[in-house]
Amino acid sequence: MKTSWYEKAFSRVLYPLWESGLRRRHTLAYLADYQRDQWLAPEQIAALQWQRLKRLLEHCEQKVPYYRQRWREAGVAVADIRNLDDYAQLPVLTKADIRQHFDALQAEGWHDRVLTKATGGSTGDPLRFGYTRESYERRTAVMWRGYDWAGSRMGRRTLFVWGGAVGTPHRLQQFKDRVYNAAFARRVLNSFGMTEANMAGYADAIDDYRPQVIVGYVGPLVRLAQWLLDTGRRVAAPRSIIGAAESLHEFQREIIERAFGCPAYNTYGCREFMLIASECERREGLHVNADHLVVELQRHPGAPATEPGEVVITDLFNYGMPFVRYLNGDVATASDHVCSCGRGLPLLQRVDGRLLDAIRTPAGHLLPGEFFPHMLKDVPGLVRFQVVQRRLDQLELSLVRGPGFDEASLAYIRRELAKVVGDSLQLNVHFVDDIPLTPSGKWRVCISELPAAPAA
Repeated sequence: MKTSWYEKAFSRVLYPLWESGLRRRHTLAYLADYQRDQWLAPEQIAALQWQRLKRLLEHCEQKVPYYRQRWREAGVAVADIRNLDDYAQLPVLTKADIRQHFDALQAEGWHDRVLTKATGGSTGDPLRFGYTRESYERRTAVMWRGYDWAGSRMGRRTLFVWGGAVGTPHRLQQFKDRVYNAAFARRVLNSFGMTEANMAGYADAIDDYRPQVIVGYVGPLVRLAQWLLDTGRRVAAPRSIIGAAESLHEFQREIIERAFGCPAYNTYGCREFMLIASECERREGLHVNADHLVVELQRHPGAPATEPGEVVITDLFNYGMPFVRYLNGDVATASDHVCSCGRGLPLLQRVDGRLLDAIRTPAGHLLPGEFFPHMLKDVPGLVRFQVVQRRLDQLELSLVRGPGFDEASLAYIRRELAKVVGDSLQLNVHFVDDIPLTPSGKWRVCISELPAAPAA
């Protein structure tokens, strides 16, 4: 892709002036390191990760009251941790632990360097957490690296289909936002206001701005893409689309790519760490930022490596309020594939969604949310769906039907589900006119309202 004069000016002059000169941040230096490290061999990245992990664990044992006490009670000393198997024996950190021990999780002597923010709490459990300036700068650098793989570069014309500001910002803030977005060559469309009635306005905005890259919540992107296909409307095609904030299922990727005429890329992140993994140009899996984080998949004892696991994350550079073996509530599936791009960063095969989006059966099986898009993608006449589990022995399936959906379609759904869960789950089907986005602007295809299972 040809680099525009503005991209060159922004990446070489404007952004360094802003980030390094005015803000005195080290983001660009960290980005240079991460850009270099991604090409190390897998064993070299693993060695680098281990070196950084050991240093963090020693810091936690010496400086963080919560870990010092918790690990002592568990009979674990950092000096005895010699490999990742030993490390995996450390207790996990939960959201409840953070709420209860917020102050004790902050490193002694670092309190004046800890900044705070909160997660949005889309599942009803908002969380306040701390981070340091260095960890933020490194997260930003990792974000630039991962988005660059999908063609989103500094100064490249980008349109965001994103969540809007809460309330009405005052005029000065609105002016600052306009200047900031203009400088970064970006425009933001508020996905929270998206309805079937105003889709044409979003399409018009794309034609007006003609972005080279579109970044957005997956749900609104799919809704807009489906509207484009249904109406036959064509828009100015970007070079790439990046799905963020929620899992991009393969059936959704297909809809987006058909509507916009360009490749769609999957990313995985959360507010506590920002970008965790993302697809490169080869799209053979999501590269884990293993030079910046430790990502584990926790499964039940004896479970095969091909089974999805709960995501457990350690930030290697947040020394002010370290998150060590943090359960973030997501489920993912590992990959043993080596990407043909040549990067040594390991891969996730896919992100299955939040643990709260996984369906549990009376027999104790965990059915990832990815199952339902995969199973329902070939049902004739199915426009949209949502699965909700409120009882362990029942599923509620809401369906938006289009032409072609008939009794055979419904029989197929019941038959395919029974192949996996047998008769352990009763399926209740509801035909509805629409399935709205959540208040946070996302489209959840699978929801579990069951109490969370206790951590292993």
